This record gives sequence, C-alpha cells and structure tokens, in this order.
Amino acid sequence: HIQLIGGAEKFEKQLDRLFTESSQTTGREQADITGLIGQYAHGNEPSHHMAYLYNYIGKPEKTQQRVREILSTLYHNAPDGLSGNEDCGQMSAWFVLSSLGLYQVTPGTIDFVFGSPLFTRSILHFENGNSLKIESYNNTTTTHYIHSASFNDISYNKSFISYSELLSGGTLKFTMGSQPGTNFGKSPSSIPTTFVEASQWVTNPISNAWCKSFKERSDVARSASGPTGWSTVVGSSR
Repeated sequence: HIQLIGGAEKFEKQLDRLFTESSQTTGREQADITGLIGQYAHGNEPSHHMAYLYNYIGKPEKTQQRVREILSTLYHNAPDGLSGNEDCGQMSAWFVLSSLGLYQVTPGTIDFVFGSPLFTRSILHFENGNSLKIESYNNTTTTHYIHSASFNDISYNKSFISYSELLSGGTLKFTMGSQPGTNFGKSPSSIPTTFVEASQWVTNPISNAWCKSFKERSDVARSASGPTGWSTVVGSSR
C-alpha cells in the first residue's frame, strides 16, 4: 500500500489528510459514518486500523497521538458511550486492545503494534498459564507518547511485538512523555512490516457492455488481471 501511494512521505501526508480534512459529509445518509476525526470514521469498523498505520513508516508518535485522542474523546461511560454501531463487539474490542497499548493491524499475522496505553498497569492471564503485566510510567492525560520500552527488563525499541512473545508472559513496560519520543520505533528494524505476494492473485473481474440493460442479445466483455497480465472473454448475453 505504501509503495502504491508513492512512498513513506506521501503515505504520511495521505494519513495526515485523512485525520485533518473537514468532517462534513455529502450525499445519502450513511449510518456508519460516525465518530469522525476529519474524514476518519471510528464508527465504521473497517477504519479501525488506520491510526496505527503511522507505525509502518517510522512515525509511531503520530499513532500514539491519534490513538489516545480516539480513546479519550470517542468513548465515555454512558448509554451512548460508543461512537458507532457495536457490530459483534468490535467497537469495544478496539477500546480494550488499544487501552492496553496493543493492536493487531493485520489479523492472521504474528505481530501486534503499539499505540498509547491508557492504563498505568494491566495484567493479562493466558490459557497457557502465563501472565503478562503491562505497566506505563509517567502516564497522564498529557503524556501519551512512548519514550522507551522494555520487555522482561530488556530494552525494547520496536513499535511492535509478536504474539508468541506476548504469550510467553512477563512484564512489558513503557515510559511515557509529553513530547514525541526521538528514538522509539524509528530504526528500520523497529518498524513493523506486512507484505502480501499478489503475483498469483486474479483480481475481481470487470464487465463492459454497450449499455446497462438490453432486450436482445448483446456482447458483454469480462476482463481480469492475473499472473500473466490482463485477459478478456467476450460472450453473448440476454
């Protein structure tokens, strides 16, 4: 995705623009377009990974700022405390994971990326019998940036952690600050990556016809892009 946008710098600008555009919407009423920060719609669950994408270009401080903003402004303890439709518990799941400081951007991959932990201390008890403590120091409403981290008392500079490491248990510590950290999650080895080899995929087909509806037979072309390029099949339809 970053490559298609044109590189990390352009990708960052696109993300910035998403969160800073006017929140005005036009056209038909869409019930899921709620919980707006710019044109980011937290009420629409397919958007929930977007604030975490800054980690993938070495700008974890922007993820930390946006995640804490969402946690503190789009959730509150009241009957209308969710900013969108609670489909299958995803609105609450985002809050639970993000308040711990973790989020799985790409389901099915091994990594969880860091956001901005809301609590000063959390304990997770796993089915394998291990427990994970997550502690954050100097964590207030104005100190939402991660300056440093450690895992089981070993300095940890990555902005992501693997599922297996989490399940191994121990203590994950964050030290927070009021200004963006200068080193955490910045080096190439500290940046998460996810990649899908798409060369063997066939895209959704495209249909082309002279008109949308017809009474007699008409040629309809269906095209799709595959490993060897575009292919087109022309058939006759009623």
